[in-house]
Order: sequence, then C-alpha cells, then structure tokens
Amino acid sequence: MKIAIRMDDITPDMDFEKFYKFKAILDKHDIKPLIGVVPDNKDKKLKKSAPREDFWEYIRGLHQQGWVVAMHGYNHVYTTREAGMFPISDKSEFAGVAYPRQDEMIREGKRILKSHGIITDFFMAPSHSYDRNTLKALKVNGFYRITDGFGTQPYEMDGITFYPISVSKAKTLSSKEEGIVTFVYHAGTMSDRDFDAFEKLFSRADVVSYDEFMHYDSQIRGLKEEAQEFLTAKAKFYAVRLKRNLSKK
Repeated sequence: MKIAIRMDDITPDMDFEKFYKFKAILDKHDIKPLIGVVPDNKDKKLKKSAPREDFWEYIRGLHQQGWVVAMHGYNHVYTTREAGMFPISDKSEFAGVAYPRQDEMIREGKRILKSHGIITDFFMAPSHSYDRNTLKALKVNGFYRITDGFGTQPYEMDGITFYPISVSKAKTLSSKEEGIVTFVYHAGTMSDRDFDAFEKLFSRADVVSYDEFMHYDSQIRGLKEEAQEFLTAKAKFYAVRLKRNLSKK
C-alpha cells in the first residue's frame, strides 16, 4: 500500500517551529505533501505564533516546488454539531449550514486564496465534515477534488473526485493490499514521540508525494459503497470516543 501525506491547519500564525520540523523530515525523503491552507483563520486554537509576514509568498513557493495545496475550510470555526456525510466527527464548519451561506464561504475562501496567487480545485473540510450542500457549493465554485473518504484509490461521487484517508494507520501499514491512501497529520499538535513515529514511517512504508495519488484512475462510487463508508466512519467515531473516555479513567 502506498501512502501519501496530508498536513492540516496551515495558517500564517501556526506553530512554525513544528511545521519546519515536519517539513525537514519530508525534505529529507524528497516527499511533497498535500497541505490544507485556511483562507481566513479565526480559530483561536490554531493561533500559535505571530503571523508570518511573507506567509502567502512562502506558500506559493511550496506550491511551485510540487506541494499540493487544498483550501481548508474558510475560517476553520465550527458552527454546528452536524456530522455530515462522512461522520468521523461531531462538529462542522459546513455540514448543517444552509446552502447560500456555504456558497458564500466557499466563494470568499477561493477569492482570498486567488488574491494571494493560490489557485486550487482541492478542498479539505475541517474535521472531515461536509454535506450535500457543501458538494453543490464546491462544484459551483470550481472545486472538484476532496481529500476525504475511505478506500484504496480515488473515487467519484456527485461529480467530485475523492482521495481517501486511512481508516487506521496501523492496519494500513500491515496491509498487503495494492492501492494508495492518505495519512493525516496536524504538525501543530504533534509531540516528540509523534515526530519520531513519523520519521520511522519512511523505513516502514512506501511513502510517495501526493501528486502521485492524483494520477491514479478513479472508480465510480454508488449508493451501496457510500452507505458502507458512512457506517465505517461512524464506527471509527465511536471507537475513538470510547478510547478517549477510557484514557480519562
């Protein structure tokens, strides 16, 4: 199984020390990831440093070097408790929000990125949460790729191509199945132990740059597969919540 890397929560005021540490490991192995850039960050939890003044120039440089850029929501502020179509979370910036507002957020987010020279048709939903109105608004605004879902190759649904994430990193690493999947990372919350595990990943797995994922053929996903994905995501949500509750005891 090939593994592509996704890094969430890229903002002008993120923890750059940890970002650079994560990037150094990628550079060492000549791997270009997918990064989710928040157009107008209002999430206080992501504000870790003074804003980097040349942030957008820096992101454009990474893009030119082969890093794939996705629009990561709009403000990254959760406004509903809706799980959406891919229920591995119970909060959302988009799911459950009326279509006109979703259209407005996505349109404005794209405008902000474009004003800084970032052109992309890739979308990354905060907490992986989106609904049918999100998909409709994305297509209207020129987004045709989403980094989410489960599977071992890209798939098409509702006119959008999905690039799946891993259900379980441990199971992916032990799998003998052919295909490709994404490992998701949030550098700003990683511990030294997490960084050590990330470094070791490159000796344990076939890690590839994200643009290789984009050259795989996609398959059409029907209602049956969509239902299976929904149930798998829901099961993962409850498993993670149970693990957290047990760790607190």
